[in-house]
Amino acid sequence: MRLRLTLPAPTYDLVLLLDLQAEQPARAKIVADAVKTIQSQGELVRQDEWGERPLAYPIDRKASADYHLLQFTGPTSLLESLSHTLRIADSVLRFRVIKVVPGTPEAPEGAPPILAGAAGVTAAVEGEAA
Repeated sequence: MRLRLTLPAPTYDLVLLLDLQAEQPARAKIVADAVKTIQSQGELVRQDEWGERPLAYPIDRKASADYHLLQFTGPTSLLESLSHTLRIADSVLRFRVIKVVPGTPEAPEGAPPILAGAAGVTAAVEGEAA
């Protein structure tokens, strides 16, 4: 007789970079739809709105984006559903789903610090040193 241990569902981080030129209600709908999809097939663990932040490099000639972090658990079918929906949304500049490795520290409570070297930040940092 073979015993099978069930592992807990993996935790994922979804980072959304939304176009700031899109209307605020359109950006809010993308986030709300992602949350609804997650809650229908999995469990939303955490939701953070990091707001406008500079991009590390320009995307579609844009230097900043509206950042959101959604942390959730769920089956792989949920990942496929989210990826499909976010790929066709016009206001999504980029998104990334990352499997959180057990033992990884918690995400910071607020938005992480903006590092020098991000698009448009280098000049500001150099200007502060003068």
